[in-house]
Amino acid sequence: MSAITPAENPELWSFLDRLQPGEVLAGTVAAIEPFGVFVALDEGPGHPLFPGVGFIGIPELSWLRFEEASDVVEVGQRVACEFLQFDTWNGEARLSLRAMQPDPFQAFADRVAAGQVLDGKVTKLVPFGVFVQVADGIEGLLHLREFAGEPVGSPEDVVQVGDPIRVVVTETDRVRRRVSLSRREVPAGPR
Repeated sequence: MSAITPAENPELWSFLDRLQPGEVLAGTVAAIEPFGVFVALDEGPGHPLFPGVGFIGIPELSWLRFEEASDVVEVGQRVACEFLQFDTWNGEARLSLRAMQPDPFQAFADRVAAGQVLDGKVTKLVPFGVFVQVADGIEGLLHLREFAGEPVGSPEDVVQVGDPIRVVVTETDRVRRRVSLSRREVPAGPR
């Protein structure tokens, strides 16, 4: 596919060129694809090739983890999105649906500090540790070296997906949106 040019679609180009980053645009979900969601915007022209002038990439759909775009939106749903940029190659407005929602990670980081003990649930085993859900939509990494005083060879030796687990927050990285956890630092005592 070749680029959409201003000469071929002056009305579309003019509309997109006027948009400002941060502007809120409303529309209707026109199509859901594995790579993102097309939005037919309420204002502005149609698109010569795509089902909508607006496009939401998969990472911009939600702050929370999901399997498929259809877990977040459905065709025909009304949405309000933040305009991110004018994609001059595809002639479309790149949008963010998640920008319209508060970031649950930042709220978590506001209320949880290093050293705080949390009860969580193991969600995924990886060769270097496990991911633990410590709040709704928030997972942290419990690295193998943080399991116990003695070395652990594999996460499967200690836990399975779905196991409840008590951990201590060792670090919250707001920029990279990561939580580091430890079991070695959990105080002994009753639950």
